[in-house]
Amino acid sequence: MRNIPVNLGGYKLRVVEEPSVKADQDGKVITAYGTNDPLYTVAVFAKPLATEDGYRGKGEELKITLSFDPGTVEEGELVELIAPTVSHWERDGRSGLTWKAQGLKPVSA
Repeated sequence: MRNIPVNLGGYKLRVVEEPSVKADQDGKVITAYGTNDPLYTVAVFAKPLATEDGYRGKGEELKITLSFDPGTVEEGELVELIAPTVSHWERDGRSGLTWKAQGLKPVSA
């Protein structure tokens, strides 16, 4: 299955690597399918919100591909993903998840 919508409402997302234009290993800019619009990447740390008894599970770093320029977002900033999706992939005996979103926005205090 591809591009499965994801609800990350139970998580706090903090930028750990500022957004940049997505490029392949040779430095060529990767564009959205059928366009010349560049894709972007950002790394966030997803930490579960505390439960009623105060327990907070372990977090995980996620690398997200963004469809649109996210503008100025700084390391350490809390953000929300706009229309996040996840897809499963398999290749050469390996597998994983690919995270995508249309963009991101700062969480207002």
